[in-house]
Amino acid sequence: MEIDNEAAVNSSLINKPRLVSMSPHLRDTETTDRIMWTVSASLAPAAIMGVLYFGLQALLSILLCIGTAIAAEFLYQKLLKKKVTVADGSAFLTGLLLAFNLPPTAPLFIPILGAIVAVVLAKQLFGGIGFNIFNPALVGRAFLFISFPMVFATWKPPASLFSTADAVSSATPLSILKMDGPQKLIESFGSAMNLYQQLFIGHRGGCIGETCGAALIIGAAILLFRGYITWHIPVSFLASAALLAWVFGGREALFTGDALAHVLSGGIILGAFFMATDYVTSPMLFPGKILFGAGCGCITMLIRLKGGYPEGVMFSILIMNCFAPLIDRVFRDKRFGGLNLRT
Repeated sequence: MEIDNEAAVNSSLINKPRLVSMSPHLRDTETTDRIMWTVSASLAPAAIMGVLYFGLQALLSILLCIGTAIAAEFLYQKLLKKKVTVADGSAFLTGLLLAFNLPPTAPLFIPILGAIVAVVLAKQLFGGIGFNIFNPALVGRAFLFISFPMVFATWKPPASLFSTADAVSSATPLSILKMDGPQKLIESFGSAMNLYQQLFIGHRGGCIGETCGAALIIGAAILLFRGYITWHIPVSFLASAALLAWVFGGREALFTGDALAHVLSGGIILGAFFMATDYVTSPMLFPGKILFGAGCGCITMLIRLKGGYPEGVMFSILIMNCFAPLIDRVFRDKRFGGLNLRT
């Protein structure tokens, strides 16, 4: 009797219709808000070092970028009667990353204009967070770079928080590498060891948040430990750039370039760990991430070594953003039991 009852219960359960809720079915405690604010917090060491090296004007640029980005998103969403999402931290992060890509001597209207372009044109007009096809901060920087090129030709030497040193048109390490080669750069710093040390700690000219490699690596380690980013894009980005710098970066012959100087100069560390790894504008699958990062590294070095600009990180990431959907399509997995989706 007990067996018959159990069989009847099982039969009724099998025949009972099932209701399946909408996806996602797998949930995690991590949220967009937590990720955005954690990434911003991981950039705090680099922001502090940028202010210490470049003074109060750098701090003002950071605050203007962040404040304008938040205000632009709030006003845009209010005017169009959309849900206000400034609390998720994405606008804050966009403003912070844009500030990191600006010269410390930029006039005060530059961070304001750049933040408006980044948030309104590159983010909100595409539908807001999760729908933009280009990195918003880099779009804002590209707009400023093309519109006001002389702003990006004046660099302030690193000093201290209360320094009153005037801006000078000094050459950055990348400019010296491009014009005179790695040997001249080593001579300008006295020795190769001193060169690498100064580049690593950030005591050099450059944008506000890109100079201190040590601070950026600390922030990147936090993101890697939390699992917010993986090694695939940063490693392939840096490895491909270093390889091409070593092979083609010398003046005497092939394989005489200084790969370490190229990796520590400019914004390649900032770009590799914090901008190329953007969830929305980079591929989802690991093979695609490696291809994406390698493409960024190759384009960066092509511009640095053969192009008209000494730096190519910004353009390389924006170009590869265009190919991210195609890369995802190429490496998309075959559905179990279904047709090959790559055809």
